[in-house]
Amino acid sequence: MAKTKYIFVTGGVASSLGKGIISSSIGKLLQARGYHITIQKFDPYINIDPGTLNPYEHGECYVTIDGQETDLDLGHYERFTGIQTTKANNITTGRIYQSVIEKERRGDYLGKTIQVVPHITDEIKRNMLILGKKGNYDFIITEIGGTVGDIEGLPFLEAIRQLKWELGKDAVCVHLTYVPYLAAAGELKTKPTQHSVKELQSLGIQPDVLVLRAEHELSQNLRNKVAAFCNVDCDCVVQSLDLPSIYEVPIKMHEQELDTVILRKLNVEVAPAPDLAPWKNFLSKRYNATKELHIALVGKYDLQDAYKSILEALSQAGTYNDRKVKTHFVNSEKLTDDNVEELLKDMSGVVICPGFGQRGIEGKIIAARYCRENNKPTFGICLGMQMMVIEFARNVLGYEDANSREMDEKTPHNVIDIMEEQKNITHMGGTMRLGGYECIVDKDSRTYEAYNSTKIIERHRHRYEFNNDFKQEFIDNGMACVGINPESDLVEIVEVPSNTWYIGTQFHPEYSSTVLNPHPLFLSFIQASIGVEED
Repeated sequence: MAKTKYIFVTGGVASSLGKGIISSSIGKLLQARGYHITIQKFDPYINIDPGTLNPYEHGECYVTIDGQETDLDLGHYERFTGIQTTKANNITTGRIYQSVIEKERRGDYLGKTIQVVPHITDEIKRNMLILGKKGNYDFIITEIGGTVGDIEGLPFLEAIRQLKWELGKDAVCVHLTYVPYLAAAGELKTKPTQHSVKELQSLGIQPDVLVLRAEHELSQNLRNKVAAFCNVDCDCVVQSLDLPSIYEVPIKMHEQELDTVILRKLNVEVAPAPDLAPWKNFLSKRYNATKELHIALVGKYDLQDAYKSILEALSQAGTYNDRKVKTHFVNSEKLTDDNVEELLKDMSGVVICPGFGQRGIEGKIIAARYCRENNKPTFGICLGMQMMVIEFARNVLGYEDANSREMDEKTPHNVIDIMEEQKNITHMGGTMRLGGYECIVDKDSRTYEAYNSTKIIERHRHRYEFNNDFKQEFIDNGMACVGINPESDLVEIVEVPSNTWYIGTQFHPEYSSTVLNPHPLFLSFIQASIGVEED
């Protein structure tokens, strides 16, 4: 294929219908046919990125290899397809306006009055096309956040309208809507979908394909009715029912020939059949894994989206170890010396979760001590690793006041401290140590056994670091520093070799775990947890 083709994914009726999963599934199916694809997300909120957003607002903040804080849907894109996304794959209204305002201040617009149309829409279009011009992709899938009818989404939809006109047969719109079931009437109702499509049409966009989310099977008659009222071909109306696993969605979409109709609409006449064997093998292992493995997540956000990548990485590693991972959230704010045993003793493994700020850290420290002293497989991630270090300093090194400068600026035993170059930063967003950094792993470590490599690159999102002034003291007393950044000499990985599996990472390995390539540390952690279960 000579020319890059564009697939726009919009949503209507309600949010949280799964546009990210549908976008990922389309990407997976096209990729399985041998095409080179990427997926991007355009979010209509005014924040520059989700880096400063509370997880209760927006779920987890996902970090790309080049250090961009992005929407959690980019995690789905990477997990489904194995591609690496970048800064160019997630654009917000804030980024668009920031760029336009900077150009205006420089005088790039030669004194023109700056308006939403054409200046904002042109900037959106430029960003929508930029990967197609740079990346040698066959298909670029662009998901628009929010719902048709949202006032903040209008410039993005206007940009799509213009691009569909300019690109002609090289662009299609896939619209995801909801078909509710009214229990009192015993009927599925298509009117919300009709109104959503009408809203889209009123903006000048005719959807080419409709994906209907529903809790009940949609009859062919109902789908034909939707097609007739929405000016869409009958075979371009597919249903997306609730499924036991999001990873079943690509298979169900392929069974309904979603990828085939998209290719037809894009004038791709000869396309190889998709090779979905590795994906189906993963699903088969998932179905056949009946034994449960119980893992505790010690954190402060009682919200599954806050730890989305960790949950998926655990689940994937469980599947490849023939286990169904059952995670149990343990609120670190409510964890005390009195209840820690009751909450953690029946767990096969414990993850001490990442986060920011003071809230809930003492509970994480209590969990770290219980797990270390009871030889329970423990995985500390980012702030979780820092809490393992503080706990060790307090209870093994004997520094009762050991802490992080983030929590206590005056502690004399600042075993976790701020980087020198971070001390005078005033802006919170995008100013941490972000993205992929190299790490050299000690060959004589459990971490090396997991990676089977001395050189790794992992993604970071933090401002505070292990304080090397105390490094030798930790090593002498039984906490090994087994992963070191070769440029800065910063400690990236700690472990307690005398324990079965007690490892903390300053980075976020969960960001790199995908369906077909689960992360080696998560595989190793699950294997260690299974070992505890079988003892």
